Amino acid sequence: MSITLIPIVRKEFRQIRRDKRILGVLLFIPALMLLMFGYALNFDVKHTSLAVYDEDMSRTSREFARQFWNSEFFDLKYYLKSKGEINSLLDGEKVRIVLVIPSTFSKDLARGQQANVQVLVDGANSFSAATIIAYVNSIVQQYSLNVLATAIQRSSGGVTVPIDFQPRVWYNPELLSARYLVPGLIAFILMIVAVVSTSLSVVRERELGTMEQMMVSPIRPLEMILGKTIPYMVISLLASASILAVGYLLFDVEIQGSLLLLFVVTFIFLLGSLGLGLLISTVAETQQVAFMIAAVSTMLPTFILSGFVFPIRNMPIVIQAITYLIPARYFLVALRSIILKGVGVSAFWDQFLFLVLYAALTIGASSYRLRKLLY
Repeated sequence: MSITLIPIVRKEFRQIRRDKRILGVLLFIPALMLLMFGYALNFDVKHTSLAVYDEDMSRTSREFARQFWNSEFFDLKYYLKSKGEINSLLDGEKVRIVLVIPSTFSKDLARGQQANVQVLVDGANSFSAATIIAYVNSIVQQYSLNVLATAIQRSSGGVTVPIDFQPRVWYNPELLSARYLVPGLIAFILMIVAVVSTSLSVVRERELGTMEQMMVSPIRPLEMILGKTIPYMVISLLASASILAVGYLLFDVEIQGSLLLLFVVTFIFLLGSLGLGLLISTVAETQQVAFMIAAVSTMLPTFILSGFVFPIRNMPIVIQAITYLIPARYFLVALRSIILKGVGVSAFWDQFLFLVLYAALTIGASSYRLRKLLY
């Protein structure tokens, strides 16, 4: 570290220590955001409220209906006595699904005929409605197979299922949405915090009147960039460690891969994000403008276009092309590969190269802009 670089780093640390808001944003806000988003963003559709209207009232129909609330997906709330109660329950959102069993259900099954049942689902939330329908299909198909197997066994004395289906889910066996979302939350939070915090640094020098002192000092633009980046990098890495610790303690998200590789990838991503923040800081005239540009350029693009919540493959082609400009997209692939899958850099080397290019471009552009300001 050069002689001229050390005073800049020391001065920036002193400034951060004095400004409690920046220190809070860098250290405490990330963990707080992880708590809020981790519990609020939950795609697991379980314990859905269920009502049953059983016109048959037979042992067979009760056994069929019991398949629903014996699982963790549905909770029986109402056993209806009349069909007129269905609309009021769905309209008032007291239940999300109503199972209607006709009076001929058990007789049709006894005669070997197809028995019809009706399932009414509240489709106001299309995502959860689609998931609920998938659960219903699975329960009904499993019950149908059991009925068919029992009938064949009675008639022939034995039955063999042609295909023994035994699914095995890798990387997230319990299919918990938290394990899928936490790596995305890390990318989302670090992108916002790193860019917003550094976007105020150069603008603050202008507003305090210390930019003129730097113009007459023997400080090169790259040294000033590094001097302002190193303190925020150290604090951002500490924030990353706190996020990973909270994710492990509260959401059971354990790092399956190399900690060293995770550190390197996070370092490169933070370096590019801090460079972007400094670039914004050299363009904006006031701290308010810098904050607004930083928030707009990071929050919505990272949340919507990085693949954090919405799968990129489901987006229109034009939007998919735009996502290549979002650095969090590449960081997110690397995070999920390391944290969830435990793989090496060979699995995401192309994403890593994009992150290196992103860091080089932002640091280079911010250094060029700062040179114009100083000279």
